[in-house]
Formats: sequence, C-alpha cells, structure tokens
Amino acid sequence: MRVLDSHLHLWDPSRLDYPWLEGPLAARFAGAELAETDTAGAAVFVQAECLEAQFLDEVRWVAESAPATGVVGIVAGARLDRGAETEAHLVALAELALASGARIVGVRHLLQGEPDGTATSEAFLAGAASVAARGWAFDACVRPPQLPDVTALAAALPELRIVLDHLGKPAVGTAPVPLVPDAAWIRDIGDLAVHGNVAVKLSGLPAEAGGSWDATQVAPFLDVVADAFGPDRLLWGSDWPVSAVGPEGYRAGDRTAWLDAVAGWAEDRGLDVDAVLWRNAARVYGLA
Repeated sequence: MRVLDSHLHLWDPSRLDYPWLEGPLAARFAGAELAETDTAGAAVFVQAECLEAQFLDEVRWVAESAPATGVVGIVAGARLDRGAETEAHLVALAELALASGARIVGVRHLLQGEPDGTATSEAFLAGAASVAARGWAFDACVRPPQLPDVTALAAALPELRIVLDHLGKPAVGTAPVPLVPDAAWIRDIGDLAVHGNVAVKLSGLPAEAGGSWDATQVAPFLDVVADAFGPDRLLWGSDWPVSAVGPEGYRAGDRTAWLDAVAGWAEDRGLDVDAVLWRNAARVYGLA
C-alpha cells in the first residue's frame, strides 16, 4: 500500500518559535518522533504556524530534515494580503527553493482565525493570483462558516489549485456522543465542490473530536465529501501530530489508526484506495 501523507506537521521548539503550542503538543515532533508512528511513506509538510518572521527558516529546516522524514513537498507559510510584502515573500520562497533544493508545492495563509471575508479581499486575491502564477497550490484551513469564502476564492481564481484542509473542520462530536453532518456544512461543501480547482483532505477529524473518535463516527462526514468531490479529489492526510492527541495525551499509534480507518472506508465504498492514499495528492501537489 503506497502512502503519500498530504498533511504532515513537524516542529522543534528549540529551533523555531510556535506561540500556539501547549499541552502534549508543546514538545519536539520531528524525524525521530515520526519514525515511532510506524506509518511509512512520503509526505507533504504543511506549515506549522511558527512566528511569521521565521517562515523561511521553517522551510530551510524542513528541507534539511527531509531525508529523515520522507518529506517530498512543502506547503510554506505565507501571508497573502500584504501587497508588495506578500510578493517579496513569495519571491524569497522561490529563491530559497532554488538555493536549497526545497520542493515548495504550495503555501498556506492560515485562515481559520482570520475575519470572514479575508480570502475575498482585493489584497488576498492579488496574493493568491501570484501563488497560482508560480504553479503552487493554496491550502485553505477554515472553519465551516468560512467555507463560502473559499468557494468565492475558487470562483474568482479558477487557475488556483485549492486544497481544503480537514474537510472544513465540521463538528463531529466524539465516539461516545457522535454528531451527524450539519445541513449547512453539507450545503457549503457541495457549493465548493462545484469548482474543479478544489480538492479536499481527509484529515483532521480526530483533532475535531478531541482525540475521541472511531471509524463509524467519521464515516458519514467522509461520505459527504466523497459524494460532493468524487474519487479523484480526495487526499488522505494524517494531520500528525495534532490529530494524534487524545484525552490521555499524545499517542504515536493514532497516525496509523487514521490511515487504516480511511483506507478501510475507501475500500468499503468501492473507491480506488491507491488514489486516495497516494495518486490524488501527488497530482494535486504536482509531485506525480
């Protein structure tokens, strides 16, 4: 079984600063810790929201550690609504890729904490257009009320490849008290999927469940995005280590548990498991 993890985080607080880290996540999660998860394969690293001033340093560090982590592509941190500052940062990213060999395949401006409408502002659209011109994808990490903004972005820039992180973070409840997919989320996912330049990551639901999840609980949410996006725009991602924290703390085995859950679901639904676990991510991120 080939695996290309489309959503892997790595960090080392002794190297870079991550103000948001707390609890079990406020520790080093890099090559040695990743090896303990027993999930072999390649991965796309997604920026871990270090300090903005360290975005380029994060790319350098991840590129240096790539042989030990299996990282074959990097989704770098970038603020896309800063005008000339955004353009200068994208230029610096491209130059760093040439100088270091870092394989930059996309950028992420973390939208989940931004005001609604950020992704449709004139400044953001200009920055996103510059991302598209470089052939990079954009990772959209949003909360459900922000899904219409991502749809508007996709409509405004059909040349921009957009990857929706974590199914848009729907409320899934917990294994003992599961929730059913919300009607508004189902509607907004359907509206977004109309745009062929958008794909979705099957990732992050364990974190949304606070680490208390099971395959039966999450299957209805996977079904919704599969019905909306079709089999060729579904990408498995571990969201490691964020989605490997449960009520008892960090659990190395949860990365493999999520892989097994999604692979089993895909097989049960008659989907091409290799496409979900490998080929779709390789194509969307230009790694094929």
